[in-house]
Amino acid sequence: MEITELILQTMDEAGRPLKGGEIAESAGIDKKMVDKALKKLKDEGKIVSPKRCFYEPKRP
Repeated sequence: MEITELILQTMDEAGRPLKGGEIAESAGIDKKMVDKALKKLKDEGKIVSPKRCFYEPKRP
């Protein structure tokens, strides 16, 4: 599974906006890798930030 898919899955399972550190801890991956993937996902429009430093999947 690709890291971006893992991050999206982790966010879906949480059911609430998460910080990068929370995502890294839940998914069991390095925070630097999470930060890089979050930037990519945000640029692609797949996630949104409802408040500073928190992220959640974009809902249709």
